[in-house]
Amino acid sequence: MIKLPVLNNLETESDPLASLVPPEIPWDQRRPLPMSPEEVAARGWDQVDVVFITGDAYIDHPSFATAILGRVLEAAGFRVAVVAQPNWQNADDWRRFGRPRLFFAVSAGNMDSMINHYTANRKVRNDDAYSPGGRIGLRPDRATLAYCQRARQAYKGVPIIAGGVEASLRRLAHYDYWSDKVRRSILLDAKPDLVVFGMGEDIILEIARRLDAGDTVNDLRSLRGVAYAMGASETPPADSLTLPSFEQVRDDKRAFAEATRLTHHETNPYNARRLLQWHDRQAVVVNPPRFPISEAAMDRLYALPYTRRPHPSYREPIPAFDMIKDSVTIMRGCFGGCTFCSITAHQGRIIQSRSRDSVLQEVRDMTRDEEFKGIISDIGGPTANMYQMKCTKPEVEAVCRRQSCVHPKICKLLGTDHGPLIQLMKDARQTPGVKKVLVASGIRMDLARRSPEYMRELTQHHVGGLLKVAPEHTDSNVLNLMRKPSGDDFEKFSRQFEDESQRIGKKQHIVPYFIASHPGSDLNAMIDLALFLKRNGYRPDQVQDFIPAPMDVATAMFYTEIDPFTKKPVYIARHLRDRKLQRALMQYFKPENYFEVRRALQQAGRSDLIGGGCDCLIPSKPPPAAIEKRRRKANAQLSAGKYVHTIPAGKKSNKKKKGKRKQSRHQPGPGYRPDTQKARDQR
Repeated sequence: MIKLPVLNNLETESDPLASLVPPEIPWDQRRPLPMSPEEVAARGWDQVDVVFITGDAYIDHPSFATAILGRVLEAAGFRVAVVAQPNWQNADDWRRFGRPRLFFAVSAGNMDSMINHYTANRKVRNDDAYSPGGRIGLRPDRATLAYCQRARQAYKGVPIIAGGVEASLRRLAHYDYWSDKVRRSILLDAKPDLVVFGMGEDIILEIARRLDAGDTVNDLRSLRGVAYAMGASETPPADSLTLPSFEQVRDDKRAFAEATRLTHHETNPYNARRLLQWHDRQAVVVNPPRFPISEAAMDRLYALPYTRRPHPSYREPIPAFDMIKDSVTIMRGCFGGCTFCSITAHQGRIIQSRSRDSVLQEVRDMTRDEEFKGIISDIGGPTANMYQMKCTKPEVEAVCRRQSCVHPKICKLLGTDHGPLIQLMKDARQTPGVKKVLVASGIRMDLARRSPEYMRELTQHHVGGLLKVAPEHTDSNVLNLMRKPSGDDFEKFSRQFEDESQRIGKKQHIVPYFIASHPGSDLNAMIDLALFLKRNGYRPDQVQDFIPAPMDVATAMFYTEIDPFTKKPVYIARHLRDRKLQRALMQYFKPENYFEVRRALQQAGRSDLIGGGCDCLIPSKPPPAAIEKRRRKANAQLSAGKYVHTIPAGKKSNKKKKGKRKQSRHQPGPGYRPDTQKARDQR
């Protein structure tokens, strides 16, 4: 029997999805949720109950939140419409369907809008995978703020419910990498009535039913999984765990680290306490998370009548859809607890799986689609091989506050049986009309090695030549800060995979992913990683730079330079020049990276790795491509005037010198010119 926490004014959890009955609609008769007044009129509606505002293009596929949430409300009898990627310069798009009867549901999209827009080096990205044609600029920075503001402007008094990754991970005071400062809770900046954090299918249905029954938004503050801001004159709940205030975490990095530690200790829904954080005289309250939904509820969600396509109004391909269209989600959640990953913070540590029959029914539905080519691109979830894994002692799980079930070692109470997953993979690939079932989701290698049968099934039937895995690093200290297994775990997995591939006579290879500039990773750690890559013949085409996402533990490390849980100092590659060196080391083999790699090796005192030795990363002389790159860069800088330095004016003098023109400190003068005779003499 699981003992649940008792909190004042917190409602007993119910299952709003229990009464949900997915309608049985033939494949060729399914239609998406309306995006235009004409589509609303065609359904005979005179008013819309809920209007979704989203920063993504609307794709009616269960891999996208708007599709799932909208279909849940539709199946419960509510009238739902979607405004995807609205023009935020005015409120016209928010008025497209008239005044919503119940509320606006606002989300920045499947990603935090700042991560969607900018690289780890704070440069604007060249494309947006969630937009038609991959075009950028179809959503604003900090989209939740702009969308909530326009919703309030469009119709005063209509409740605004914000959700999605951006709102979830910014519900408390948080470090914002792009402004390099601690920002207030999004509740105070965007001013929604409620923020729904985590996965929202059951709670959005509960909110709609309660508002439909006449409850006010304030009546919904007792729900699990919501956060709200109180007025300055309101009294916050007395049984809350008070975090360091916004002012404290803004001014004191140790207070920020402590707030991070406390927040992440309150993520288990079976023992989490309500959180409270003061922002001046206003309190932000975060209720405990929702309980995980049942297998039956998961099955109902994925049985809803999705068209599995973008809305027909789009004329350009949407990259995210092309990647995900033939995939099947079998579970959600992740008990890995990696410090740089937001999945655990958003979906929770408790695995929620679909039944075997539900998954196979979706596979059969896919085969009825005339556009399906017979290849399922992925069968998995946040992690491919955590299907139906759970704690074997519910009474222990109810009081556990462990941050990861698999780090520093796999918990002895964790059920790691791959049997149900193996059977599901076999059944899926044997379904008539299916030619191949691939696994593209990340594989937890330390779990996979526990099941030789899983390794055989995976290697023989579910790899399309290349298997992507994410060891992330080789340095033991960095891996520990990441909460990842030791480096030899990847090597053992690789050998096992190669042995199985050879046994069945297939040429298959592993493609490992590593992170540069993660907290704790210095030049020496990256040099060791570069040596590992060379010795094992890996040449990564892409490099993943660490991006400090809101609320992540690794982000707290980046900002505070201490581990929130141990309070020990952590090395941070904070400056762009340091991050460039780490990135170059991971691709030491590229001629254009020669000078950065040489600078890194010299800076670390590892000039022994420059030359012709077997372990040397670069030759002693730069290759022509490196010289050409440096020449082009220098010419570009010269053309842009970046080698013409401004000389500030000296102290003002009352004496005027004849024949001398006064130089403004705001206008560049001739400065140092490298082509003059004087400059050549100085050299």
